[in-house]
Amino acid sequence: MKKTPIILDCDPGHDDAMAILLAAYNPAIELLGITTVSGNGIIDKVTENALRVCALAKIQVPVAQGAGNAILGAVEAASDIHGETALDGAPLPAPTFALESIHGVDLIAQLVRKSSEKVTLVGTGPLTNIALFLKMYPELKSNIAHIVFMGGSASRGNRTPYAEFNIWMDPEALEVVLKSELPITMIGLDVTHQALITKEIFDKLEAMNTEVSKTMTGLMRFFAKTYNDVFEMPDPPLHDPLAIAVLIDPTVTKNRFVNVEIELNGTHTRGATVVDIYNRTGRKANVNVALELDFDKFWNMMLDAVDKAGR
Repeated sequence: MKKTPIILDCDPGHDDAMAILLAAYNPAIELLGITTVSGNGIIDKVTENALRVCALAKIQVPVAQGAGNAILGAVEAASDIHGETALDGAPLPAPTFALESIHGVDLIAQLVRKSSEKVTLVGTGPLTNIALFLKMYPELKSNIAHIVFMGGSASRGNRTPYAEFNIWMDPEALEVVLKSELPITMIGLDVTHQALITKEIFDKLEAMNTEVSKTMTGLMRFFAKTYNDVFEMPDPPLHDPLAIAVLIDPTVTKNRFVNVEIELNGTHTRGATVVDIYNRTGRKANVNVALELDFDKFWNMMLDAVDKAGR
């Protein structure tokens, strides 16, 4: 099987932790490295979490700390959802290897430059690092095959009424990505809210009875509680792994190739992704937007990765 080489830029985060497992333990993916960005927690916390998840699942790839704030300087942690550590709910082992000594943006450049194939960038947090890479290393843009990001919405938001958290954190970063003219896939709330962690999924996780599955179950139960408290969703959505899943099997989602713009200035709508589903503006399509999920196909690959990580 030909593997898709990727760099995962993330802000762990409960759903990011599961995305790391899927990227590391699916045979269709070659995980070249992990970079971190502030989002679900401040940068030091999410970086520590990335290292701890790697320790739990015996993942050995370069990890580098990236941007601690948005392009315009904003920073806010989603502690109401992810807790004080950004990954509350179960103990995680201490890191087993050190961070790379370079900035996350420079690690992206290093890995892209070294790769014999074009690399896909997967962003599951604010897109700050990816935007900075595109600006700082324009000569490497031709080495990028695809950008897949978890963020945005074609309907409602989860940080403000119309803005999803990752994009709201750094809308200027998304603007850079949208102007890159690279192939882009958006995994927004429309599709991730279909990737629910149901009772049946929890039962399957618990039945594995490994250190990894027990830890993930504890983390996801914390996530379920906060999601229910804040959003009145008793079954929480597992957002971030979908950005990996579409690379493993594109048929896991049904998509529309449409024009997407980012609202930078709206008094009530800053950070909203303007998704022109019906081509009302006549603007050129630029993003493949995922809208429908094959639930069973997604969860089969996700549970298989958790199972393999625990062996």
